[in-house]
Amino acid sequence: MRIRSVLIGELPLLQDIERAAGLCFRDVGMPEVADDEPLPLDELAGYQRSGLAWVAVDDADAPVAYLIADRVDGNLHVEQVSVHPDSAHRRIGRALLDHLAALAAAEAVPALTLTTFAEVPWNAPYYERCGFEPLDEEALGPGLRAVRAREASHGLNRWPRVCMRRTL
Repeated sequence: MRIRSVLIGELPLLQDIERAAGLCFRDVGMPEVADDEPLPLDELAGYQRSGLAWVAVDDADAPVAYLIADRVDGNLHVEQVSVHPDSAHRRIGRALLDHLAALAAAEAVPALTLTTFAEVPWNAPYYERCGFEPLDEEALGPGLRAVRAREASHGLNRWPRVCMRRTL
């Protein structure tokens, strides 16, 4: 599996990957998450232009997973990581996270952060296996607090959420 920067023409594929990956939320009683639309193309293009969007590609160079990141509180923040279900359980998500960690370490960025569902098996428990640790509310910087507020306004606080950090 190769990881590379997203090409502008691949942005609709990222939306397709996220839609497909999100369907499993129905199985855990979260149909609203399953039905949530991916980021619009113009927002994805912003990540692509800023160099904060990567894809994992198959042997034909077709994206099967992606990760987009922001700079938040001096860290790289995983905004979204999605793996198409046809390519699940192959450590592709972990490879994308490790790729971001290597880039962050090369820039002397101290950590990766993310927000996720606390009780969904492929969310917080998975990220703990990838080296992330939960953060107490007191440890959140202003940027992560803003991320949490934006998520709450989008309705994601209906389910337990957690901020996590992977120190590099």
